[in-house]
Amino acid sequence: MKINRSGSAVWTGGLKDGKGAISTQSGALDAYPYGFATRFEGQPGSNPEELIAAAHASCFTMALSLILGEAGLTAEKMETTAVVTLEKQDDGFAVTASKLTLKATIAGTDDATFQELAGKAKANCPISKLLKADISLEAELLN
Repeated sequence: MKINRSGSAVWTGGLKDGKGAISTQSGALDAYPYGFATRFEGQPGSNPEELIAAAHASCFTMALSLILGEAGLTAEKMETTAVVTLEKQDDGFAVTASKLTLKATIAGTDDATFQELAGKAKANCPISKLLKADISLEAELLN
């Protein structure tokens, strides 16, 4: 099976004074604004790093749901946050890390099993495989 999904961006102007708009195939984002100020100066709007963070958090959480199911477990609730780090390097900027933080309520498991299954999801979710960055995971079982 092969699935293709698309996102698009439109940009007008220069780097600092330009304006962009991000759209997704599903329409979840439709010409949503982004630009230099939203990426580097904390202004309202989106940026590529927060989109990657949302993609990584959602992909990891779905992967863990699958892995839990294979182990005969179902999460009551899982909340994952991903923090993607963009750093200036000698040759420009690079995404250097994605830190996943998970808080989960899962009956019928212990912390050692939970950590093992969460680690498996971190290593095997498609977005983790995509990123060539240091991907870390901080998982907390809330039982």
